[in-house]
Amino acid sequence: MNQEPGASGVPYFAQWESTELAQRFVDGSLALADDPRWAASGAATAAEYEYWANKVCGLACLKMILASSGRPVPPMMTLVERALSWQAYIPQGDRVAGLIYQPFADWVGAEYGITVEVAPDLPLAAVAAAASAQTPVIASVHAWIRWPDREPPARGGHLVLVTGAGGGLLRLHNPSGVPPASQRDALVPVADFARFYAGRGMLVR
Repeated sequence: MNQEPGASGVPYFAQWESTELAQRFVDGSLALADDPRWAASGAATAAEYEYWANKVCGLACLKMILASSGRPVPPMMTLVERALSWQAYIPQGDRVAGLIYQPFADWVGAEYGITVEVAPDLPLAAVAAAASAQTPVIASVHAWIRWPDREPPARGGHLVLVTGAGGGLLRLHNPSGVPPASQRDALVPVADFARFYAGRGMLVR
């Protein structure tokens, strides 16, 4: 498309239960364990929620894809448990390896019938050409993409759902974006996105 992309119509999910408190989680003024809606994640304790909440950007993207296609959207910890069973996440002490693309693709294909093409080398032009509300792209960017005017310290490490392109912009849902500008249908200039983008992702068919 050549014109600036409008609203995607894809439902939005943050990686935190209290979407409207994202700014406070990001700036550290509110601990994740103090998210007033932590129990909605399905976590057994606030500490378990805190452990996972900053690690599930990819599963938030999956929730958006499920909702967009009219499928039921399980609680986040239900998805975490399934991801662990498929080794899409591998806990390593305080850290977690993942989201690991191929096990994730195998899992959502087997259990949801969603075709995910793993693309370890995915040029930005291919993202722009492929992304739509019906065929979104899960792209690896630095988490500072919520502030497109900043210079990120690295590329990659965070996943966003790209749902369209046009007019020199990419349209995306960012699981760790802050309201109002960088959560839902955020429009990021392609040139800015490139500074955050790791050149890899997954195409949802």
